[in-house]
Amino acid sequence: MTDTPVIGVLALQGDVREHLTALAVADALARPVRRPEELAEVDGLVIPGGESTTMSKLAVVFGMLEPLRERVASGMPVYGTCAGMILLADKILNPSPSSPASGQETVGGIDMIVRRNAFGRQNESFEAAVEMDGVPGGPVEGVFIRAPWVESVGARAEVLAVHGGHIVAVRQGNALATSFHPELTGDHRVHALFTDMVRAVG
Repeated sequence: MTDTPVIGVLALQGDVREHLTALAVADALARPVRRPEELAEVDGLVIPGGESTTMSKLAVVFGMLEPLRERVASGMPVYGTCAGMILLADKILNPSPSSPASGQETVGGIDMIVRRNAFGRQNESFEAAVEMDGVPGGPVEGVFIRAPWVESVGARAEVLAVHGGHIVAVRQGNALATSFHPELTGDHRVHALFTDMVRAVG
């Protein structure tokens, strides 16, 4: 890999364009990923915000769920925002009632328990300054839209940020997750952090 890593954005549903822009500002070669063969060509992947149940169902339809699990398990750097955080959780405390009885499907990769829509409904969305370990230059501005929070983490996961007494950013090895959307603010430092994570693996 060169100093310009190829980072995909899972483009099944959600705010794909904003992540592509943020990654490009962070000096990555960003491209949408919808198919397993496209996933195989990237050095890292962003799972964007959106609707986690819809994204997991589409991942099955597009034949992406198992390839995603395999790449993440093998150490591919991955960053999930909001719904992406939910999909990276090893366990969801309140899975969607429309999901199968066996529970809402996730990619997994971070030893954490996540509560969906924990910060409230769409009309309760808000912005807040968040102090995040590993991101220099002061607080990042986070946009919380029907955002989850992390109820608890296992021994392998590192808490990077807390807001209102709740965990909102976590890292475990090459996997990063935030409850909030930094890609909507024009502050691309979290994407720069992730791009550096991808470079380090390369």
